[in-house]
Amino acid sequence: MSGRFPPMDHAKNAAEFTADSERAHWHDRALWFVRQKRDRAAKSVPEWESLREAAETIKMHTMEHLGFYLERFESQARRNGIEVLWAADAEEFRHIVAEILREHGAEKVVKSKSMLTEECGLNPHLESLGIEVTDTDLGERIVQLAGDHPSHIVLPAIHMKKEDVADIFSKYLHTDPDNADPFYLTRAARDHLREKFLDADAAITGINFALAEEGGFVVCTNEGNADLGTALPNLHIACMGLEKIIPSAQDLGIFTRLLARSATGQAITTYTSHFLKPKPGGRLYVIIVDNGRSRLLNTRHNKALSCIRCGACMNTCPVYRRSGGHSYGYVIPGPIGSVLAGAREIERFASLPFACSLCASCDNVCPVRIDLHAQLYRERRAAINVPSYGEKRRLLHLAAWVMQRPKLYGVLMKTVRFVLPLLPRALVYNRFNVWGREREVPEPAKRSFSEIYRERR
Repeated sequence: MSGRFPPMDHAKNAAEFTADSERAHWHDRALWFVRQKRDRAAKSVPEWESLREAAETIKMHTMEHLGFYLERFESQARRNGIEVLWAADAEEFRHIVAEILREHGAEKVVKSKSMLTEECGLNPHLESLGIEVTDTDLGERIVQLAGDHPSHIVLPAIHMKKEDVADIFSKYLHTDPDNADPFYLTRAARDHLREKFLDADAAITGINFALAEEGGFVVCTNEGNADLGTALPNLHIACMGLEKIIPSAQDLGIFTRLLARSATGQAITTYTSHFLKPKPGGRLYVIIVDNGRSRLLNTRHNKALSCIRCGACMNTCPVYRRSGGHSYGYVIPGPIGSVLAGAREIERFASLPFACSLCASCDNVCPVRIDLHAQLYRERRAAINVPSYGEKRRLLHLAAWVMQRPKLYGVLMKTVRFVLPLLPRALVYNRFNVWGREREVPEPAKRSFSEIYRERR
């Protein structure tokens, strides 16, 4: 796959986003506000850390016995009247969904938020077959109308301001382009989407948690769009990555208490909907998708499969908040996206492990305690061997050679300390200085630590 796509340059993409300074600062503040809400919600639960520890343990146990729990889910779901299908990759997943829709003569589909369908390119595939697909989550609908992609897994249109939404809605929903009042815009979206719900032949949803013992699943939304979408048509297709499985409903309360608080600072999502069997006279399909997930099970990235897609790591990450989700060039941005993208195609996404300050803030907020910063640090060792990093690799080898020779290092540092302030800026920052493309050399101290240490000793 990496042979078909050029390497993704996070720094270049981030520079494009930060060129609009006002938007970049607004984006930063908006996400930090969500992070603060998360902190207040977490502090309101005395047993918060115990819940995180329990969630981590349950997820790791489930991944270690993944085959057993998936087969248990399949057998129990079939007993409930749910039709379970398996897809090895994105292409097979798209084919299965299209075949189900064709079999039922479905031409209009309402879809609730699902990063899996985004990952597998389901919308453009169905549209190429003449099937109308309407994303019914408000943020998803905004980016769909704009011909854009989500920049956040929970807040898909967080990179847009209300004035942008007013402009988009004026083109497609014929609203007043000068009215950016959120109440006015959401009311227009509600009227627009209500028609789509009423005309739909089928509903497609994601799955937040699949319950192996009960053979059912849970979908969490704040807008009720998944509930309305599945209530009207007789065909419901639910799509899940194989990592969404948990042992039973007894474990579910742990995750629902963590999910909303971590994602948006709420005590619980507004709608936490349980599906156990098809509606009377209807058909319910669950498609379990691998698409590279099973390859991670026995690798250093296996813990990334524990992710419950809350987005907390994005809301706290200083790099993501300032560079925007689209700078990552992957369907899932932020720290967790950098890990997953690197695990799939390190040659294409070699810049993402370096889009990290290693502050470990992502680890501190992750509800299932994924060691994200440690995984990104380890990923750098793989990324630096990618051909596109040849220049930086040679410079690092040179730096390592110098640092292994303390006397030479001391002489060079003393020379740099006196010479650097005298050099013209163009001589320091040029196309040959790879490090300086994204950084500023700090002002040298008058005396080095070694000199101060020797003096005080």
